[in-house]
Amino acid sequence: MLYRNFSNQDEIDREYNPRLRVEQTDQYLTKYLSESERVSKTLNHQDGIQYGPTLNEVLDYYPSSEAQAPLVCFIHGGYWHAFSSRDFAFITEALHFQGFSVAHINYSLCPEVTLDEIVRQCRAALAWLFRNADELGFNPEKIGVAGHSAGGHLTGMLLATNWEHDYGLSSNLIRAAFPISGLFDLRPFPFSWLQPKLQFNLEQVMRNSPLFLECPGDSKVKVLVGGDESEEFQRQSSDYSKHLRKQGIDADFTIIQKKHHFDLLDDFLGNGGEITQLITQTMNPS
Repeated sequence: MLYRNFSNQDEIDREYNPRLRVEQTDQYLTKYLSESERVSKTLNHQDGIQYGPTLNEVLDYYPSSEAQAPLVCFIHGGYWHAFSSRDFAFITEALHFQGFSVAHINYSLCPEVTLDEIVRQCRAALAWLFRNADELGFNPEKIGVAGHSAGGHLTGMLLATNWEHDYGLSSNLIRAAFPISGLFDLRPFPFSWLQPKLQFNLEQVMRNSPLFLECPGDSKVKVLVGGDESEEFQRQSSDYSKHLRKQGIDADFTIIQKKHHFDLLDDFLGNGGEITQLITQTMNPS
């Protein structure tokens, strides 16, 4: 067996490649790119704020009109090898309507960099945001992190960060986290269609799988997945929520019914839907 009860790549790909389960996936990506362009033209924001030394270490910041608003930091997906922060600007609109400031983290991609480097960049971005909260105008005591797909995985890695020991910041830096359709056990990916692009090895997989890592903070975590996603996507999210609860973390697992890996993000269009409401209720913006 390659992983669990999977004996070959085709079996793994059927469970972990969402494009094999959804027809005309490009229509969703085209819509999201179009909506992101519209949102970036209509909402006040700063593009390409440098948070680290390399060219891709930038973030896009959409401030709330309210002073000291809570911040949602969004991490995009793309299986660690595709897309950029600007491609997901559409996420901002519904959250902005609810009174949030929103920051989109950009990061370098595989295979140009390793997964370790991607995780380092995302951690550096969140630390930079916290240290620059006063200048940006959001409340550093109300930081939430959300991410979709690979971004859900990276959300888990931020939760597994020892902020106090490694960065000299509060261990409770993240007030709440919302991994959406995330991957938390990376062991199947070296045997998948993605391996030529990802170039994962076992050591990388184990140190970057949130399912096997401790979470030193005290965040509220809402683990979300679509009801029409594969059994493995749903199992991984369920297992991760159980892993968090065993550590005493306040973690819930929610299946968004009749949603697959791609149209889950429709929730953020317009004034938002179930996920937006959950983020709002959990973060409790004033």
